[in-house]
Amino acid sequence: MSLREPLRHRSFRWLLAGRTGAELANAIAPVALAFAVLDLTGSVVDLGLVVGVRSLANVILLLFGGVLADRLPRAVILQGTGLAAAVTQGLIAASVLGGFASIPLLLGLSALNGAVSAMSLPAAASLTPQTVPAGLLTPANALARMGSNTGRILGAALGGMLAAGLGAGWAIAIDAAIFLLSAAGYRGVRLAQRVRAERTHPLKDLAEGWREFIARSWVWVVVAQFTVVNAVIMGGHAVLGPTVADATVGRAAWGFILAAQTLGAFIGGVLAARWQPRHALLIGVAVIGVEAIPLITLAELPQLIPLLVTMFLAGIAIEQFVVAWDVSLQENIPEDKLARVYSYDMLGSFIAMPVGEIAAGPLAQRFGADTTLLAGAVLVLVSTALALCSKQIRTLTRRTAHPSDLTGAVPPPPAAT
Repeated sequence: MSLREPLRHRSFRWLLAGRTGAELANAIAPVALAFAVLDLTGSVVDLGLVVGVRSLANVILLLFGGVLADRLPRAVILQGTGLAAAVTQGLIAASVLGGFASIPLLLGLSALNGAVSAMSLPAAASLTPQTVPAGLLTPANALARMGSNTGRILGAALGGMLAAGLGAGWAIAIDAAIFLLSAAGYRGVRLAQRVRAERTHPLKDLAEGWREFIARSWVWVVVAQFTVVNAVIMGGHAVLGPTVADATVGRAAWGFILAAQTLGAFIGGVLAARWQPRHALLIGVAVIGVEAIPLITLAELPQLIPLLVTMFLAGIAIEQFVVAWDVSLQENIPEDKLARVYSYDMLGSFIAMPVGEIAAGPLAQRFGADTTLLAGAVLVLVSTALALCSKQIRTLTRRTAHPSDLTGAVPPPPAAT
């Protein structure tokens, strides 16, 4: 199926533009903010506090972001959060450029920025099925992932270049402007307003989302699998990988190795859009086992070519899973509960990442980096094998696309099963 097909739909084009812009801005922000804190105090402890409080606010409010996205028009939420992010980044930039920045001020604004992000993530993830027909969900999600990856790659590089060339304050100011453009992009998403029959307490909505989350074993089994996988990968790639690279292939080579994974993700996105097997989730879950190979290579054969190849393959594999996962959720979860299910999924991922990053160092000191990497590879394989034991994962099939599903109005979501 052509990647051009989803782009025929105006609302999807604007959603893609808005999400890509938001990812670009979100990738610039931590890089520029890190240099701002270091310029201000030079303290790594202060930097950790400022970055950590943002992550904490994000985790605490993420579930309520899902509740909000199932209550209100998601495009409107994304416009509002984009504007709020622009304001918080603008205030940080003004404080740095005006010379009145302080750690307490940056802590407060970072917490606000994390809260804004928590409100936007479930809305962005659950909006795609409202912008394209059901038969185009796979290429639409593949395009969304490619846009997100583009934004992250460019943002990380741009953040460093702007901070080095113009200073951290101006880098954050430009970041605020990009958030503003992203919010403007979401204004182009034109959808019929959803009307809820009744208003309930947010905690009741949260409980209803939890029941929807656990009602299908394939959903919570995959999230449990990725709680393990994400913790291992973040510890292996973000902490132990650079450590091993410093002693073997070098820092510049490690940058190319990470770039190879991103290139694999791009190729994987194109493949996922064009290859749509009936048992896409089964294949997506199974190929996550490929993530163990780079960990084994880091431990046993830390050389440039083997690491380039294995990270490239891992990038392809992860995209097969992510696209299959998004389509599976969007086809099988009722639309009015989709954002809450996404928020529980994201919560499992977000909690796992810092756990893996924090645990990797002490484990490597105690048992050695090689042993820790190999143990992580075993955990990836075991968690994947256990997930494949789920009958629902093995038997879940994609809904067959009818020609009428590819054009015209977006159909209503399927009923819960």
